[in-house]
Amino acid sequence: MKKFYLLFILLFFIAGKAYAQKSDKKLQAKIEDLTKDFKGIVGLYVQNLKTGKVAMLNADTLFPTASMIKVSIQCGLMDKVEKGELKYHQKLGYRDSLLYAGEDILGSFKNGDSIELGKVAMLMITMSDNTASLWIQKLVTGQHINDWLGQNGFESTRINSRTPGRQAMQRAYGWGVTSPKEMCRLLTMIQQGKAVSPAASERMYRNLIRIYWDGNALSQIPPYIQVASKSGAVNDSRSEVVMVNAPHGDYVFCIITKNIKDQSWRHDNEASVLIRNLSAMLWHYFEPKDKWVPAVGMEKYW
Repeated sequence: MKKFYLLFILLFFIAGKAYAQKSDKKLQAKIEDLTKDFKGIVGLYVQNLKTGKVAMLNADTLFPTASMIKVSIQCGLMDKVEKGELKYHQKLGYRDSLLYAGEDILGSFKNGDSIELGKVAMLMITMSDNTASLWIQKLVTGQHINDWLGQNGFESTRINSRTPGRQAMQRAYGWGVTSPKEMCRLLTMIQQGKAVSPAASERMYRNLIRIYWDGNALSQIPPYIQVASKSGAVNDSRSEVVMVNAPHGDYVFCIITKNIKDQSWRHDNEASVLIRNLSAMLWHYFEPKDKWVPAVGMEKYW
């Protein structure tokens, strides 16, 4: 009995030590310093996929996804494709009733025009086209997307809008809800070929590395580095999830804000500045010998 007790204590100590080593204390301090004066609530999760070390802030707290929910919609779509219920290259007929008011590319289509489902998915992710996104959500259904998320171990991430039983969550969080930690897990699953299937993951990742909206986190990473990402923005929340295929090891991070005081849509919005500062800090933290910085004058292209 005594030997068993000592063995248990030893294993507990080893496990606790291993767990403690997963926290990057130096990076944690940098994150806390970077976010301490922010006027709003910040959620953040960072993981070095090579070492497994993490840093976090409100990582399990619920936040609005805004357009980041489109990553989940894409997963639901690919699940339907893999099951043979939809075909990635099937033709769809556009109808004016699908229009979501805004400046989306699909919104310029004429009633009766046709387009491949795969191109609609591409527009949903790369251009964050809302008309495309809601069209795909209608084809796949919010319930199917949420079922897929639940079956894959996501406890918090759900689509709310146009989904039965989610009205209260929609009033609180809008289109979708997630946590920084779960958003990083979802992007990591896709990057590692574990979302739906290896082939579906590869297709999704190819879409996610072709983002048009690159003025925040992506603007602080060298253009010759492959990066997968998805951002989201509504009046009181700005967010981004990013997977960087860095030379010395991939790292993933997600930053989400809510209840922000500065709700302007200028490029110097406090949350946008925070996202850029975080991205720049992480790049130089994980790639300390790299001297790259954005070219002088790039701000006018963000």
